[in-house]
Amino acid sequence: MNIDGIPTRTLRAHPERRAIDIIDQTRLPHALHWLRVATLAEAAHAIRAMQVRGAPLIGATAAYGLAIALGQRSDDAWLREAVLTLWETRPTAVNLHWALTRMDRIVAPLPPAEREAAAWQAATQIADEDVAQNLAIGRHGLELLRQLPRRQGSVLNVMTHCNAGWLATVDGGTALAPVYAAHDAGLPVHVWVSETRPRNQGLLTAWELAQHGVPHTLIADNAAGILMREGRVDAVIVGADRIAANGDVANKVGTYLKALACADNGLPFYVAAPRSTIDFDLPEGKDIEIEARDGDEFRRVHGLDERGVPSALQQLPAAEAVANPAFDVTPARLVSAILTERGRCAASHAGLRQLYPEVAGD
Repeated sequence: MNIDGIPTRTLRAHPERRAIDIIDQTRLPHALHWLRVATLAEAAHAIRAMQVRGAPLIGATAAYGLAIALGQRSDDAWLREAVLTLWETRPTAVNLHWALTRMDRIVAPLPPAEREAAAWQAATQIADEDVAQNLAIGRHGLELLRQLPRRQGSVLNVMTHCNAGWLATVDGGTALAPVYAAHDAGLPVHVWVSETRPRNQGLLTAWELAQHGVPHTLIADNAAGILMREGRVDAVIVGADRIAANGDVANKVGTYLKALACADNGLPFYVAAPRSTIDFDLPEGKDIEIEARDGDEFRRVHGLDERGVPSALQQLPAAEAVANPAFDVTPARLVSAILTERGRCAASHAGLRQLYPEVAGD
């Protein structure tokens, strides 16, 4: 994707320096700041504090975090500690655990002296695969978007939720990959971007769409229903943090409400995600652990003050009881289709198994 017209990935690896550079997404959309990550603790903090967000990018960052850790030490005890430290940073996004399991299987059997180099190679492969998979999702999604009827004129109006674009991956995005593919192919497309309170990831979506020149409009989360009812939305596409074996989808909180509104208005509701987001070991969405985040994320609003300085506004008393679930689960019956790097399938065990017969089990 582009920043000021320059093709850019969200993560830059420097194995010779035993470090990576990431975009500190907690400072977007007001400032683009690259952050150096050179220790296990810094990698874990980047994931936990949401300096990196999005299931695929979290997985890639964890993979590189393990490579960085093995540059500090490479004995068995430290390997176990490093994997556990990264494993416990976020509970819902399965890509994190998928990437660490893959990394551990590669490096654990090796002599300690060979682990660091192998880890950097494996992490780079995970990152490159993410880019290739997202481009494939974009190609399959473009075919789908071309077929959709347009309710108002020639422009295709797509709604999304949270940030499942370039910033949530190493490059290309998941839910936004078809949108970028459509825009680059000359298909007129406009994106309705919901703000996604309380972390406001929609602001990141708006920022990256603007960087790439894609027409879009930012809306309050609760405006989604009326836009659908007025015929101003042709389809909704979201990403996912975990997809259960039966097609239930965990995604940023508020996704379920959009799926319900789509069902009531006869609109397609699509989920775009790579293989690493599908958890074939988890039978149903009710078994997905939903992360409960700090209530202060809800009590405080972050932005710039009148001087343009980053500030936090206390909108609720510190003692006010709040609930802050980070995700919800959309049942498979509300999902029109799942888009992956292998194509489109029904949101069901049979549909996912058709795309991935080698891993889906019986």
